[in-house]
Amino acid sequence: MSIAPVLRTRPTESRAAQPLPAVTIAGRRLQPTVVFDTYWHFAVARQRLYFDRITGRSTSVDDDILSRHRFTNCYRATDRVSQFGIRSVAYGGPQEPQDVVFRTLLFKFFNKIETWELLESTIGPISWRTWREDVARAVLDAAFKAGRRLYSAAYVIPPPPMGAVRKHANHLQLLSYMMNEGLPNKLTDAASMRQAYEMLLHYPGIGRFIGYQLLIDLNYSSVLNFNEGEYIVAGPGARDGIRKCFGPASHGIEEQVIEWVTETQQLHFNRLGLDFETLGGRPLQLIDCQNLFCEVDKYARVAHPEVTGLSGRQRIKQNYRQDPRALTPWFPPKWGIEKSFAQQVSRYSKES
Repeated sequence: MSIAPVLRTRPTESRAAQPLPAVTIAGRRLQPTVVFDTYWHFAVARQRLYFDRITGRSTSVDDDILSRHRFTNCYRATDRVSQFGIRSVAYGGPQEPQDVVFRTLLFKFFNKIETWELLESTIGPISWRTWREDVARAVLDAAFKAGRRLYSAAYVIPPPPMGAVRKHANHLQLLSYMMNEGLPNKLTDAASMRQAYEMLLHYPGIGRFIGYQLLIDLNYSSVLNFNEGEYIVAGPGARDGIRKCFGPASHGIEEQVIEWVTETQQLHFNRLGLDFETLGGRPLQLIDCQNLFCEVDKYARVAHPEVTGLSGRQRIKQNYRQDPRALTPWFPPKWGIEKSFAQQVSRYSKES
């Protein structure tokens, strides 16, 4: 089995990669493993698959692991659920802070497009001003009783302890509580990304991982505009991937490792002779490198079974199944990448 993906188009100059010596991060000496080089090969191959799919080209990546199993995109904002959340939820209605925060949290608590569409098709345009928790609960109660899955399987969304019998009813109660406490105004008054994150952690059922995911989606919207390079929280999957890339000495400094990797990304692409397609000139952000550690953790279970992580998992659960729905990329206008991304897609689609 080939560890590194084989790129069939736009080959970079072939040259032997220079082994990466030990690096010092947060005062610790870390020795990168073979999985760290795979991290960058994976990023290039996965990004090429993304461009292949949005341009309708046949795949330019020959990799059994990538073709058989499901992996998220390199850029978090390009994943289908994130795209729906940006276009149809965050920017898909009135832009008053209370409405944007309300819609975003409601969508992300379930993280499932079909649940949002069910609510919207049943109760009409979703707005805090017209919101009726009892009506929404009745809609979701009926769907649950009919055997409909209300939550995404992408990651576990724990039930907040609000006293209701059903998980979805607890989330609706939590949302009302957050809004009635004035969370939108608190978030817009936050002086830093970390302060906004800690506000979210104040609420029951919002742990470190979920809190940061909510913050990132809110930061995609027009309500918040923090620099994405300001703050990062490593999720459990990322911690596993970092352990595989840097060994046990990385324990406890995972956020600093992500920051270092993000800052030095171009050096590693150059070192390995790799040509990485950015997102309209936008380099990988902290959240993207964090997610890539999650994905390389999964990839390494098959590509590098001899390298152990924290969880001890040895197989990739989800197989890839093509989604027939068209991909129509759309990004926060404040990023300013619309023109450069369109030019990039046009260039890529013309390449043989």
